[in-house]
Amino acid sequence: MISKEGKDFDVILITGEYYDDHPLSPAGVIARVLEDKGCSVGIIEKPLKNEDFLKLGHPKMFFAVTSGSIDSMVNNYTPLKKKRGEDKYSKTLAMPDRAVIVYCNKIKENFKNAKIPIVIGGTEAALRRFLHYDYWSNSLRKSILLDSRADIIVYGSGEKQIAEIVDRVRHNKELKGIAGTCVLSKEVDSSFEILPSFKEASEDKIKFCIMQRMFSNNKNLAQEYDNNYVLQYKAPLYTSKDLDWIYSLPYTRKLNKDSLLKMARFSVVTHRGCLGRCSFCSITLTQGDKIVSRSEKNILDEIKKITKLPGFNGYIEDMGGPSANMYGMDFENGKIDVSHKRVIHLMREARKINGIKKIFVRSGIRYDLALNSKEYIDELSKYHVSGRLKVAPEHMDEEVLALMNKPGRKFKEFVEYYKSINKDKKQSLAYYFMIGHPGDRMEKIEALKKGMESLDADSFQLFTPTPMSVSTCMYYTGLNPYTLKPVKVTYDYNTKKKMKRVILNKDSKKEDSEKTEEYIDDFE
Repeated sequence: MISKEGKDFDVILITGEYYDDHPLSPAGVIARVLEDKGCSVGIIEKPLKNEDFLKLGHPKMFFAVTSGSIDSMVNNYTPLKKKRGEDKYSKTLAMPDRAVIVYCNKIKENFKNAKIPIVIGGTEAALRRFLHYDYWSNSLRKSILLDSRADIIVYGSGEKQIAEIVDRVRHNKELKGIAGTCVLSKEVDSSFEILPSFKEASEDKIKFCIMQRMFSNNKNLAQEYDNNYVLQYKAPLYTSKDLDWIYSLPYTRKLNKDSLLKMARFSVVTHRGCLGRCSFCSITLTQGDKIVSRSEKNILDEIKKITKLPGFNGYIEDMGGPSANMYGMDFENGKIDVSHKRVIHLMREARKINGIKKIFVRSGIRYDLALNSKEYIDELSKYHVSGRLKVAPEHMDEEVLALMNKPGRKFKEFVEYYKSINKDKKQSLAYYFMIGHPGDRMEKIEALKKGMESLDADSFQLFTPTPMSVSTCMYYTGLNPYTLKPVKVTYDYNTKKKMKRVILNKDSKKEDSEKTEEYIDDFE
């Protein structure tokens, strides 16, 4: 049973987002996994007042807490640290700053004598599991395990972890030693690699860089905090069979009336993970840097179920993952097959299903990988593009691209080929660029603007340093963590605003005359 009303639940799940019974909703997936493991689940979504935390009573087993699919500080603030305006996005996703800590403290406050375990997970908890630079306070913060006073962190794909936690709690076993989790301990054994301690990495930027290089989901790691250790147990291996189980759970795809998943209600996830390891991206430390693909049959069965749902009009809104064309690029027999044969076959079989008019690929592709199979690009362009295909070159300067760990050498080739096969179609490319990343500066922005104009591109974002990423390490230390060579970083916000104005072709004199608040992140 999963419900927002009642009492005596085994697990109470608290989320900073709306709960949707959907495979793209973090709370929705964990709730279905818990139910599959025989638990009754109470849902508290977007709590604000004490009575919100009290309305379901306390759980028999544990509280599970998440901000949702996004870090609350990224959700609440722009890259220039301005509070997001009351637009449609902030209205539907409003949550307290540092939501996971706030929710945990509210549980402690309202259930003082209950001694109920608190499990935290999701992006916010996972990417703050060790010492990290916090952009919004311009300071270093301890592991969220200490600030939240939670009992355990679930990081990465969390379904197998939460199932193991249920089993441990049911049998009164301790929570130490669960793969894909972090706990606090007085002791550490020889199976753990020791990160620079909180004190060491806080006082020495070289040590901070060394710590960054050591981060991995595939190791047991430990970090000392005043004679306590945060222990990370390496992530469990997720397989195709695991994903088939997770995505076969009985989701109704019913959404909250204000859900941001409305445009993705009839979307299908084909795989998890990303091979890219982009410096600014969180996927490496969440889903991982290896692809795990669902079986083709499992995906096709899901699409068949979708065709029977109320409101379905024949269109699958997206079929993909972090990069749609990485489906099937699992590491098998010591190699990765980048031929695109599996994804081409999947697309062709999916189009044959009765009730399907069109299947869109809106999640974007890696153009460098796509060039390994022009047959894939042709197939995609002919059957699966809705006006514009998303690609993310991110920048055009080789130095910046190298720091981003993004390939730039094949971009022109891909653009030329895609345009050549779409001469007579009303289809184009949607480009995504990033400005203000470490290594970027005004002279590079001018060149980027000219390049974007030649592509008729207008979409860009300002770099936001998010916890535990390689790019954030560069931003905080001013060093490339792998070479320890200096990296030029733009810290002052007026320069960042000027970068935006250059790209947007705005009148700089007019903007300079307006009253603007100045910020400078000073690390000296």
